[in-house]
Amino acid sequence: MEKTRSLANLIQSARAFQESRVLLTALELDVFSTVGEGGATAADVAQRLGTESRATEMLLNALVALGALLKRDTVFRCTAESKALGPARPGLLHTVHLWNTWSTLTECVKVGRAVQSRGPEGFPEERTRDFIAAMHARAQDSAKETVRVSGIHHAKRMLDVGGGSGAFSIAFAQACPELRAEILDLGPVVLLGERYIREAGLQDRVRVRPGDMRTAELGQEYDLILLSAVCHMFGEDENRALIQRCARALVPGGHLVIREFILEENRAAPPFAALFALNMLVGTEHGNTYTEGQYRSWMAEAGLGSITRPDPDGDVLVAAQSG
Repeated sequence: MEKTRSLANLIQSARAFQESRVLLTALELDVFSTVGEGGATAADVAQRLGTESRATEMLLNALVALGALLKRDTVFRCTAESKALGPARPGLLHTVHLWNTWSTLTECVKVGRAVQSRGPEGFPEERTRDFIAAMHARAQDSAKETVRVSGIHHAKRMLDVGGGSGAFSIAFAQACPELRAEILDLGPVVLLGERYIREAGLQDRVRVRPGDMRTAELGQEYDLILLSAVCHMFGEDENRALIQRCARALVPGGHLVIREFILEENRAAPPFAALFALNMLVGTEHGNTYTEGQYRSWMAEAGLGSITRPDPDGDVLVAAQSG
C-alpha cells in the first residue's frame, strides 16, 4: 500500500535542507573538533577557524538548537554524539560533496542527465579520498553480510569489478582461505585501496589492477566475480553488456554476485532505492536503480542460470555460469 504524508509533513520535508546544511557546514569547517573536549566560546572558535565572529556564533547557536552542541553561558561544548563527528567520520565529508550535485536536480530533471561532471576519475584528490573512505566505512558490515548471504566460501579466484577500497575482496578472502582476489578499478582509486588491503594484512592474496571496467579486459577463468554497487552507475544497455562480459570471464559453474539497491517492480519502493535513483541522475550520464526482474533478465540473457536472491528483502543476487 502506498504511503501518503500530511501537508504539514511535506512542508517540513521541504525545509529539512536547513538543518542538513547547518550540520554539513559544521563538518566542512570541522567545528566539532574545534570546540573540543573542554568547550570554547564563539570568539575562540572563530579565531581558530579563521571565520567571522558573529556568523560563527549564529552557527554555534543553531547547532545547540539542533542538539549537536551544548551551551552554558557563553561556552559551547560537544555532546557525546557530536564528539564522534570531529574529525568528521568517514563518509560524512562525501555527503558534504553531494550537496552541490543534488542542488542541480531541477536542471537534471529537465535535461535527463547529470549537468555536473562527477565520478572518481574526475574528482580532485581530496574528494576521491573522501569518496573511497565513505564507501569503505559503509562496506565494513555489508561486505561480511554479502559473503554470508552468497553462500560462497570455497572460491579460489575472484575478480572484484569496480572494487574500490577492496572491502569486499578483503571479506571474501577472509572467508575463503585459498582465495586470490583481483580488484579492477581506476588508477587513483586502487592506489587508495592498497592501503586498506595492507591494513588487513592481505597484500599477498588481494591485488589491484588499474583499469576502466567499461572497457578493460576482464580476464578469464574466475570462479567468482563481484559487481558491488557498480550497476547503478550505468544505463540498461551498459549493464547488459557488462554482465555479459562477466559471464564470459567465469569458469563453468562459477558465480556472479551482484550487490545493489534493488527496487520493487513498481519502482517507487523501497524509499532509499528510489531516492538513490535520483542520486544517480544528478551524478551520472545514464545511472539508475533497477528491479530484481531487470537483473534477472540481464543475467539470463548472458547465459547465467540458477539465479537466486537469498534474502528476498536483501540486496544480493547470485547467478551461476552454465556449463
